[in-house]
Amino acid sequence: MKPAAFEYHAPATAEEAVTLLADLGEEAKVIAGGQSLMPMLALRLAVFDHLVDLRRVTELRGIEISGDTVRIGAGTTHAEVGRSEEVRRAVPLLSRATPHIGHFQIRNRGTIGGAIAHADAAAEYPVVALTLDAEIEALSPRGPRTIPAADFFTGMWTTALEADEIVTAIVFPARHGRCGYAIEEFTRRSGDFAMAGAVVAVRLDADSRIDHCAVGLFGLAPTPLRATTTEAGLIGRSIHEVDIEEIGRSATTGLNSVTTDVHGSADYRRRVGAAMVARAWRRAVEEASND
Repeated sequence: MKPAAFEYHAPATAEEAVTLLADLGEEAKVIAGGQSLMPMLALRLAVFDHLVDLRRVTELRGIEISGDTVRIGAGTTHAEVGRSEEVRRAVPLLSRATPHIGHFQIRNRGTIGGAIAHADAAAEYPVVALTLDAEIEALSPRGPRTIPAADFFTGMWTTALEADEIVTAIVFPARHGRCGYAIEEFTRRSGDFAMAGAVVAVRLDADSRIDHCAVGLFGLAPTPLRATTTEAGLIGRSIHEVDIEEIGRSATTGLNSVTTDVHGSADYRRRVGAAMVARAWRRAVEEASND
């Protein structure tokens, strides 16, 4: 199939883009890398009268290190994020998640802002943003605003963005202290979306007690998730006192919205998710211990 007819717009600035969105209303859709939207349009799973293409908006690209934060422009491609030594040093979890995204052709065109705004619960960048307490910068005709990742993902493929807003950047806290990071996911084939996955960030004090930790889950529910109860129970404990398998079970206990589909039942996904948490925790703690 081919997409339904639409009018194409290519603004040169972010201000021009949001003005177009405000003027065109609900019949307009933003396109960035197009790696998610174009297949949906081609299959006519989505139909819009207007497409607002952000590829010419150069101000949305780039990686900036400032103090304790790393700001990545929404138009920066997955491949650029993956190649960046600055990202590898300052936000290792983001760097390690990048190779799991689709195939290299997708990473060459897809953008971090597009992935965050698309909000696929089985995708890697949304759960990394949530786990690292990133902040999403957005722009509308009313001006800029900042949305914590914890408030950004509101449902299946839905976010806190207004219809006339675009993501302009994602701001991540930079690594500091004795930290370890890991991502684990289970897929049917390389490049597929994860059936279940986990990301872990952990920081240890000088006595190898857990000073901070974050456990994110993806592929299990309509949105990426944080295992906040599990996290709270680990703070202050020695890494030698915790049962790694129990961490996995705890992180996936009580999830009532786990997806059941042709690839697996909800119970199966919970078991896989628990195994992914345990694997990621083991790797993250090992890295932090050797830091």
